[in-house]
Amino acid sequence: MVGAFHGHAHNRQCQLDWHPMYISGTGHSKGEGCEHIFSASNELARSTRHASRFHQHQAIEEHYTFGTWISTFLWNHYREGLKSVQMLTAELDTIKRELGLSDGDFPGFFAEERIYLDTLKHPPPRDQLCIRYVEVLDELTERRADWDVAREAGNNALTGTNAISLEQINQALKQARVCVDSSYAKLQNAEMLVVHCETLLSVDKRWIIGGEEYRRFKEEATLGKYRAALDELERLVVMRLFELSKLSLSGTGSEFFFVCTLI
Repeated sequence: MVGAFHGHAHNRQCQLDWHPMYISGTGHSKGEGCEHIFSASNELARSTRHASRFHQHQAIEEHYTFGTWISTFLWNHYREGLKSVQMLTAELDTIKRELGLSDGDFPGFFAEERIYLDTLKHPPPRDQLCIRYVEVLDELTERRADWDVAREAGNNALTGTNAISLEQINQALKQARVCVDSSYAKLQNAEMLVVHCETLLSVDKRWIIGGEEYRRFKEEATLGKYRAALDELERLVVMRLFELSKLSLSGTGSEFFFVCTLI
């Protein structure tokens, strides 16, 4: 089980399996009970820091044996549970009456969502490979431009340097050679990636940058990145809103949510 406070940071399919909201028998348990205990025991640090081992054990045992914080914790949660049962039961009855739902419909909604996520389709393998092919074509173009710049810099290493000693000239030539070798190695790697994709796609003639097929899958790649960024933004907003609600600060995130809505 994932704690309710951090559970909304996980993807939806993970939440259906491990979030306490969807696990039968957990009720409103947040799965953060240990944190309450640790928080209450933090006060022991001041009194036991310089105490002997015997007095450290004695203070810890007295804290957990005779402390009233456990009974207060249980009593507060018991009252909160009774209040939640009354309020949520009334709200649920109103929702069921307005929407014409029954108790048996809710497990069905849960099962339908799980089936939808399990059968969610990904782009066809060939389309994914075409998108990757477009990406490596762009990378190859960039590597060629970098190599041209490196070669130009290497050719101008002697004429463009202000070195006055052989050591400085040798250092300039060495730097130019390293830059050219590195750029050429990256160019070769990009070329091999392009050839590999062309082999998998059975491409006879390399796609032209700006051609019809290139533009089609370039747009698909751009939309894919946009959707991924949008999903991540939505996940962060929902996670933030739920965390604020746990802290009784749910109204403080309205401006941030409004900005995200405009985006």
